[in-house]
Amino acid sequence: MTDRNELQGFARRLTEPLLPHFSAGRARLRLGVNTAIHDDTAAELESFARPLWGLAPLAAGGGAFEHWGHWARGLAAGTDPDHPEYWGEPGPHDQRIVEMAAIGFALALAPDRLWDPLKGPERDRVARWLRSALDRPTTENNWLFFPVLIGLGLDRVGVSYDRGPIKARLDRLESFALGDGWYADGPTERRDYYVPWAMHFYGLLYAALAGERDPERAVRFRMRASLFAADLRHWFADDGAAVPYGRSLTYRFAQAAFWAALPYAGVEALPWGVVKGHLLRHLRWWQRRPEAVGEGLLSIGYGYPQPALAEQYNAPGSPYWAMKSLLPLALPADHPFWTAPELPAPALAPVSAQPHAGAVLMRTGGEVTLLAGRQHHAWVRHGAEKYAKFAYSTRFGFSLPAGPLGLEQGAYDSMLALSEDGAHYRVREEPGSTEVDEDTVRCVWRPWPDVEITTWLTAAPPWHLRTHRIRTGRALHTAEGGFAIDRDQGLTRQGCAGRARAWGPAGLTGLIDSDGQRTGQVVDCLPGTNVLARRTALPTLTGHLPPGEHWLRCAVLGTAPGPDGEAAWRRPPAHANTGGRT
Repeated sequence: MTDRNELQGFARRLTEPLLPHFSAGRARLRLGVNTAIHDDTAAELESFARPLWGLAPLAAGGGAFEHWGHWARGLAAGTDPDHPEYWGEPGPHDQRIVEMAAIGFALALAPDRLWDPLKGPERDRVARWLRSALDRPTTENNWLFFPVLIGLGLDRVGVSYDRGPIKARLDRLESFALGDGWYADGPTERRDYYVPWAMHFYGLLYAALAGERDPERAVRFRMRASLFAADLRHWFADDGAAVPYGRSLTYRFAQAAFWAALPYAGVEALPWGVVKGHLLRHLRWWQRRPEAVGEGLLSIGYGYPQPALAEQYNAPGSPYWAMKSLLPLALPADHPFWTAPELPAPALAPVSAQPHAGAVLMRTGGEVTLLAGRQHHAWVRHGAEKYAKFAYSTRFGFSLPAGPLGLEQGAYDSMLALSEDGAHYRVREEPGSTEVDEDTVRCVWRPWPDVEITTWLTAAPPWHLRTHRIRTGRALHTAEGGFAIDRDQGLTRQGCAGRARAWGPAGLTGLIDSDGQRTGQVVDCLPGTNVLARRTALPTLTGHLPPGEHWLRCAVLGTAPGPDGEAAWRRPPAHANTGGRT
């Protein structure tokens, strides 16, 4: 994918497989069995609405799509209380409000496709249904933007409403600004992809569509986005891959939605050719993964269909949030974003400390590893694995547990797992106090009330160093994993005193125990645990600690295959001590 025409074709290819799944009245899209926390009607509305994130820009930019009638007819039916496919009234904190925002967005960009075909009574019902969401309570996070987007659609089609609640939501959203372009996703510790694909994405939409009415706020939204771009670029590898981290990874290439929103709002945070490269390389990376983005429906998963990755709010249509990254289709062909030559990934510093995220990012050979220490999210399924591992990699991803028993089920990559019985392990779930300096993340965590662990993670590309000070009132078995590596392509393994590694066509990964206290082994994790590779092997250091204070130190390598990786393995860095950071 290199140009606007190809991106238009991609939008159509993503959408056309949905057509056989429409209900008779066209208001519902039934893509599979819904196991999300919201009801089936909301899930089928979600499947109907989310493709509009890509279809509306396609239409706004003059791109052809022959099936708009499905959505116009469905909008009329779904908002009619007397129709059997009525979507229902939105309640407080209702999933319907999320999907109504996509409809508001589509009305703002493509009213000729959704609004103009409707008759007078149908328009009245659509307007009444959308307005009913404007004063509903929502979660105090990015959800506050959803009524704002509904309002943008109502503005475009000339429907009046009370702007007071919208202004209050916008003011509350701005209270989440942290500085340096960063937001928190509400009053939480989360600084994940919801910052670029939600907080910034919606703010830039607002700046573009309502900036004349609210110019000072639009300036602030644009300014924050310009600052944030300098940090976000470190999250993308040279080949376009983004670090898999946090929740909602089934939204896949929504990871690049920020790069799509910059040109739409006219924010040249980086040269247009650089922004264009970030977006298109990312989309090409996904297109090279047919198990993730093939010719059929988008599945729940990341690198392949993986239902275990789902959050409790993921229904079958959830992945179509990914179509947010198609927003530049709304721009004309002569926009500077499209006319600028795509530029390769620029050279970046090998280490980027990002205190707002509680992270240090490092890059080696164009690949990215994120060292994490601050964030947590206990509410979502597998929150510890999605937020609180030590390291996340564009090459090796990260793993989820397949069960509670043993190392094979636990798949404890980039974790220090602790157990009393050698079978049931605990890991870092909610990091406590955290500090980030130039190359190191430090945090304190407590897997039991009488076990306190201080962990230092230090970038030393291509390696990273881990130091743990453990103060324990109980005897513990320990198991510390490196990166999990694809074993389907063939592997050579090594596990011995003080070290463990595995290498093959998928790369090289291993750990060296700096104090020689632990034993190395390579664990075959259960299939379906890693977000990128279906079957993996995991180099692991194991040991045993009596009650008392102990120090564990290791150097961890994850790199591409070949002689450079072998050379790096033979030259591990001297292990940095805590440098007095206690």
